[in-house]
Amino acid sequence: MDRRTFIQASTLTAAAMVTTSAARTSRAERIRKERIEMKKSGAFWPNGARLVVSISMQFEAGAQPERGAESPFPAIDTKYPDVPVAKWYDYGFKEGIPRMLDMFDRVGVKVTSHMVGAAVERNPQLAKEIVERGHEAAGHGQTWTPQFSMTPEEERTSYQASIKTLETATGTRPVGFNAFWLRGTPHTLEILQDLGFVYHIDDISRDEPFLVPVRNKPFVVVPYTIHTNDIVNYEGRHWTSAEFASELKCEFDQLYAEAATSRRMMSVSAHDRITGRPARTRALEEFIIYAQKQPGVVFLRKDQIARFALESSATPREGSLTQPRGAA
Repeated sequence: MDRRTFIQASTLTAAAMVTTSAARTSRAERIRKERIEMKKSGAFWPNGARLVVSISMQFEAGAQPERGAESPFPAIDTKYPDVPVAKWYDYGFKEGIPRMLDMFDRVGVKVTSHMVGAAVERNPQLAKEIVERGHEAAGHGQTWTPQFSMTPEEERTSYQASIKTLETATGTRPVGFNAFWLRGTPHTLEILQDLGFVYHIDDISRDEPFLVPVRNKPFVVVPYTIHTNDIVNYEGRHWTSAEFASELKCEFDQLYAEAATSRRMMSVSAHDRITGRPARTRALEEFIIYAQKQPGVVFLRKDQIARFALESSATPREGSLTQPRGAA
């Protein structure tokens, strides 16, 4: 390369760097100003909402393994079929989900249902009804097999089968995903991205939606919960409905207070055979009514939250998507 060519190339490179730097500065400044305006107006969510509450309804009944599935019953040797455990899970599709669907209709709330493909195959009409009532069908794997133990090929095959199952039963393609006990693999997000998913819920490190980089593209996290979660509290800690109701209210009241100056969301987890019990459905309904009485509270499906997070330049970015400190 001669001196003139070198100088020209250097000049073009420098100009490109200045342009890129200016673009980044401009975007960071725009985000900073948007957040300042959001704090002034308190408009952290669409239509001036103050706090978003999102309910997950896990549709798992029928997908559990024949032997050794988690349940309230004492464990027995897996060489024997565990009939009572199977019946405990059956309650989820026979009574639990229908009861919760009627309750959600009464209070006018739409939820996200994380569906295990094998459970949907056993009860496709129930899965279809969930969507027909206005709720979201999201992925929860095809079988009960934990994702963390899968090879990338097994993981991809499972998600492809789940997509096909949910599409066949509900007529909708899932865009959200929940791994078994939130434990994916180092490959999970890339596989989900390849298959057209927009968000997952398995990162519980924030109380608001945020973006993470997957192959330098934004992928949405709509945080789930293990705190206001029925399987943890009812089955793990043996709480009463009154104790869980108190936890829901305390969590809500704190987030509602914080939502005066920050974008906040609350997540609630309801499993088919757990919250679907009469007293527990009643406790959740009473919480929803309490929350709805507070100004600026809205209940949204997780796909709605994810699409808003992608559109808002003020959504927190992590990794290579993180903005300069001054833009936060």
